[in-house]
Formats: sequence, C-alpha cells, structure tokens
Amino acid sequence: MRRKASTGGGPRVRPRPDPSAAPDADLAKRAQKLYRALAALYPDAHCELDYRNPFELLVATILSAQCTDVRVNRVTPALFERYPTPEAMAQADLTDLQERIHSTGFYRNKAKALLASSRDIVALHGGRVPDTMDALLGLHGVARKTANVVLGNAYDIRVGVVVDTHVGRLSRRMGLSVHQDPAKVERDLMALFPRKRWCMLSHLLIRHGRRICRARNPSCATCTLLTLCPRIGVDGTTSYPSRPPPNPNP
Repeated sequence: MRRKASTGGGPRVRPRPDPSAAPDADLAKRAQKLYRALAALYPDAHCELDYRNPFELLVATILSAQCTDVRVNRVTPALFERYPTPEAMAQADLTDLQERIHSTGFYRNKAKALLASSRDIVALHGGRVPDTMDALLGLHGVARKTANVVLGNAYDIRVGVVVDTHVGRLSRRMGLSVHQDPAKVERDLMALFPRKRWCMLSHLLIRHGRRICRARNPSCATCTLLTLCPRIGVDGTTSYPSRPPPNPNP
C-alpha cells in the first residue's frame, strides 16, 4: 500500500490504534530527532531533587507530588538532619513529621507515606531502599513513577520512564502518545526510545516543559523543536508547521 503524500512541511502524526504494536517507522525516527534536539538544548539536564542516597531521593520524590522541586529542596535539609535514615524516620512522631513537611502540601498523606514506607524498608529490607520495581512498589506510598525515579537516578537501573505531568503533556503535544493514562504513556515512550535513554528522556522533557512547553501559553514561536513538533492540542493544531521557527538569537 502506498503512503499518502504529507502536507504542511512534514508527515502528519497518526495515532497508533494498537499501543502494543511496534512504533511507526516515521514516528520512531522523529522521536530520535526530538531526543537529540532536547539533549543539545539541555546538556545539563538531571534530576532536580537534591539527595545524597537512595533513601533521601525516595523521600524527596514522595514529597514532590503536587509540589515544586524547589520547595521540596528547601524542606528536605532540615528533615534529613532530624531523620537521616529509614530507621530514624520509622520512629518519627507523626505530628512532628507533618509539621516539618507542611509546606509541601498534602502533608498528612505524605507524612503517613513516609512513616509507613520507612517502616517497610526497615522491616522488610534491612534498612536498605530496595533496588527492584516489585520491591519498591511493595512499599506503602510508592507508585511506579516514584519507583522509576529511585531506580533510574539512585541506582542507574532503567526499568521504565518517569511520567509526571510534564512528560505526559509533552508526549501528547509531540505526538509520541495519544494517552492520558501515565502507564500507557510510559509504554509508548519505552517502545519509541532505547532503554539507555529512558532516564534522561524524562529529565529532558521535564526541563523543556518547565522552560518552554508550559501547560498554558507554551512558547512555540521561539521553540527550536517547532519543526519536529505537531503541537497537538495547541490552538487545535494537529500537523507539522510549514516553516521553521524564527531564530530567537539572530
């Protein structure tokens, strides 16, 4: 079957009806170009939560839900000074824990999660944060996104892709996934990118989502990725632009 000629400066993005199928070849090629462009744009991209060990990263990631990394990084130094290990946090007073993390929001649920997961780590894993997906998911208050953050950044183990609100939004705008469900977005990204890039991919998308491709009023006109991005959902656009973006630094 012959492929129809594309219009608008590049191929149109066609949602894959079967997410479990192999990625479309054109989509896979564009995904690699997007990755290289993002990597060139943000060569210093990294996890922006401050941590010194897997336990600190686990705690910081739990606190980061519905909260900025900047805010979490302001809270955790004093928190880790008081509760530096899973053993110490497992013995924490719940009220004291709530007060120390109050500014991160949803502090009651987060305090319970920190207390319960610390007790799990002590009771089930000898005080060491586990380094497998199944074991991490067995901890109270730990879901797949948190587990991926810990595995990828603290242990350099790539089991999946971290899908937060930024990664999900950009994946849909860039035509890399058609899904709202983070698990399905993650599956699509894992199919499009080699395992060695899974951890850095999330850092790159998060950085771009914060600086350029914001939820409201994305800076498409000056975005250097414009010719690679179909801007799905932005002003109803669903196809590639016909012209490259203007150079923001002529």
